[in-house]
Amino acid sequence: MFTRWLAAALFAASLAAPAGAAEFATPGGPEPANLDEVLDGLRQDPYDMELLISFGTSKGGSAGHLAVAMRGEIPGDDMVYSANFYADRSPEHEADRYTDDLMVRIPKKEYLYKTSSSLGPKASFGLDFGEVYKRSVVGVRVYGVPAAEREAIAAYYRRINDDYHAHAPKAEYHDGEIKYDYMHLNCAKTIGSGFKYGAGYGSLDIKAPFFFGHLTVIAAAHANIPTEMAVKLFEQWNARGYRMEAVLYRKYDASPYVDPHEEKPVAFKDLPNRFPSVLSLDFRNDEGSYQDYDNLYAMYLLYNMGRYAIRIDPATQRLEIAKSKDAMDYAGAAAKAAEDADADSKRFLRRLIFKPRGKKIGE
Repeated sequence: MFTRWLAAALFAASLAAPAGAAEFATPGGPEPANLDEVLDGLRQDPYDMELLISFGTSKGGSAGHLAVAMRGEIPGDDMVYSANFYADRSPEHEADRYTDDLMVRIPKKEYLYKTSSSLGPKASFGLDFGEVYKRSVVGVRVYGVPAAEREAIAAYYRRINDDYHAHAPKAEYHDGEIKYDYMHLNCAKTIGSGFKYGAGYGSLDIKAPFFFGHLTVIAAAHANIPTEMAVKLFEQWNARGYRMEAVLYRKYDASPYVDPHEEKPVAFKDLPNRFPSVLSLDFRNDEGSYQDYDNLYAMYLLYNMGRYAIRIDPATQRLEIAKSKDAMDYAGAAAKAAEDADADSKRFLRRLIFKPRGKKIGE
């Protein structure tokens, strides 16, 4: 697998535009000059894996994206496993998007900050690589995970790819054709399946698909949502005695790139950057309008567990640690988040003017 990845990386590099030919924060453009220095410094902390929770980029129904990075697979970086949004077997995606795998493997530096892709020219900027030029990402670093568990999870994602390549009609993790489906076999379900079936997290709740024609509201109620799956995984890791802390990789707010495949030509800098909502009464609310307990709880919990905030300085176009603090342990962070979210959500419901008790990730 490493040989295949290296060959793809060399191929992508050969297709890249000359340095300086494209603007910063666009495909083929320069990356932060100190990328290796900063991310290699963060890797000095001995975490074992990192759950990557990407913000949403639309005004309504922004569930974001979920991926996981594993240490120990490649030198000097972590390997990200991420469900491929375009691996749905639609003819338009087969023509102009990367569809070779359902579970893509991407080095973390590339996934977050690089402007060329080891997957080749059909990879999606802002999704498969260069995520922070489109949206913020919260990484939850997990300590104490045995190597055998990480290897089992990675092997299960390879198993999902094998099923995708074989056009399997169903599998133990999905009662339907193995291909990407926004409602039924999405990023949250595939990531959760690696832990449930690969690593033996038998009590991890993964919702079963609910095929009900075009009634998307009913289907959505049975969909696996990235933030909800993340919170479920936090609880599983806490029960196993694993330590957690959060890192906020802030969106670079000045990317002029416009994805030519999208129907509406909107530059990345102008897209919303919304905390990925759980399915709730404010799932359709605009950015900054979350008032539901579950959303507040998740945002407060991640803030309480937060250790670093990383940003790209717009003047120097270099990475910097914009903020660092002591992370609360999970039990304390969860208890405080629950108490603050309960108080704040009730005050929002009563339409009171007040200063919220909790602090949201990103503040």
